[in-house]
Amino acid sequence: MRRFEKLTSIRDYIPIKKKESEDKNIGLLVDGPNMLRKEFSLDLDLVKKILSEYGNMRVGKVLLNQYASDKLIEAIVNQGFTPIVVAGDTDVYMAVEAMELIYNPNIDIIALMTRDADFLPIINKAKENGKYTIVIGAEPGFSAALKNAADDAIVIKSEEKTKKPKE
Repeated sequence: MRRFEKLTSIRDYIPIKKKESEDKNIGLLVDGPNMLRKEFSLDLDLVKKILSEYGNMRVGKVLLNQYASDKLIEAIVNQGFTPIVVAGDTDVYMAVEAMELIYNPNIDIIALMTRDADFLPIINKAKENGKYTIVIGAEPGFSAALKNAADDAIVIKSEEKTKKPKE
């Protein structure tokens, strides 16, 4: 049996595999209270399809506040996402989750689904650390600063807004 010397880092013993192909690993964080609203009628499966053009989604987390219904949480799980219910404001918790993704060597692309300009420092920090950044949002209220700071900005139009008004 082989004796291990002092374990200094788990990374020394578990090789970190990065694909040599063009496929990139994506970490997606969804600002639930800001984006999962009836007025937008957004579909998380559509978001997954859009992101599949950029690479493979490896992390998909939806942050929710304490007012999220059990049906919403169940729907999020059924779509393959991890729901995280936070007491109070979700912004701080989302920032912490984003920093974990930024410093994860297995994640190449940071995707944030939000309209909130509060996450501008996260986009900047991700870019400083060599991560490609994508912001997914909806109008109205999608921050222009957030769209301009990210490498890619995707505006999802709700079904209601694409309908023509009745004459």
